[in-house]
Amino acid sequence: MIGDEEVEDQPQKISSMSASILTLGIGWFPNTPGGLERYVYELIHQLVANQDQVELCGVGLPENEANLPIKLTNLALPDMAIWRRLWSIRSNFQKTRVEKPDAINLHFALYSLPILDILPKGVPITFNFHGPWAAESQQEIVKNKLSIFFKRRLIEQTTYNCCDRFIVLSKAFADILHQQYQVPWDKIHIIPGGVNISKFQVNLSPQAARQQLNWPEDRPILFTSRRLVHRVGLDILLQALAIIKPKVPDVWLAIAGRGYLQPVLEQQVQDLGLENNVKFLGFLPDQQLPLAYQAANLTVMPSQSFEGFGLAIVESLACGTPVLCTPIGGMPEILQPFSPELITTSAQATAIAEKLEPILLSQISIPSREDCQQYAVSNFNWQKIAQQVRQVILA
Repeated sequence: MIGDEEVEDQPQKISSMSASILTLGIGWFPNTPGGLERYVYELIHQLVANQDQVELCGVGLPENEANLPIKLTNLALPDMAIWRRLWSIRSNFQKTRVEKPDAINLHFALYSLPILDILPKGVPITFNFHGPWAAESQQEIVKNKLSIFFKRRLIEQTTYNCCDRFIVLSKAFADILHQQYQVPWDKIHIIPGGVNISKFQVNLSPQAARQQLNWPEDRPILFTSRRLVHRVGLDILLQALAIIKPKVPDVWLAIAGRGYLQPVLEQQVQDLGLENNVKFLGFLPDQQLPLAYQAANLTVMPSQSFEGFGLAIVESLACGTPVLCTPIGGMPEILQPFSPELITTSAQATAIAEKLEPILLSQISIPSREDCQQYAVSNFNWQKIAQQVRQVILA
């Protein structure tokens, strides 16, 4: 297994020559916002900046634009029935093959399965494992045991059995990949996610950012950008907010994101008497994310399970804003070397409140904006991360 430190010691570029890389993702960021989509978007743009030729295949991709340096191949429409979508992926992939790539990089098992047997022979296949898809589905919405078995054994496991090597974003997900899917350690490479430093940066004061967003200028602000689903723990964060409200009555929590739990969470806000302390922002346009991070005193990641990395953590740090997280998945791996005091002792509401209250009351010190930004730039710059990924893909 290659850890972060071992990858760090390897040469930054394996070759000065360009390579052709076939990538299979899901949708096109920012049209379809999501952590996986953002990861693929940033990675392929960095590869192209390295003079590599990249083709991105996916579902619901836009038509190729004249000035886009990446070849986009749309294989299906996202609103198709699942069986039609998978058949379309297979048939359109076959029709659009012209040249044999130097490497293949897959990111989603469901869309990879239909093309596994028609991928070019002799080309190394790297799978980026973004999480245990079946287990995540089971926790959120899918309770049918047959459906879970189908996803895990017939889709995920079949896909992984065909791959030569794997990239994971944290040691936590490396453990899942090895233990639950029996992937050998020598095939697993740990490379953290990256942040676009030119986009996520400190270029405004908190007051200026708040003015642009029309946020309160005289209240302590917490921010979180999450899909409104069970595993991210927003209900637990609201409980923590209710605990600290007596001593921090003016605390204000801004929640960005959409999801099926929003009505439930809105009712919880009413039940806890937090109407004046919580704002649901809905979908926050991508260009406003850096503003939101810079406007906040603290970003909070209250995840309860399946947090393989925590992209919002490095985005917030790059914008100069410290992050409080629960000890779940790969999140502590980001903060432990930098600010371990901002990792809660558990994922429970009381543990989150025990950290939030003294931070907001200035009873414990938190990293400065400069220190947060420097840590993100030094360790998670996409230019550096992409080179590490490239070394694995083209090995």
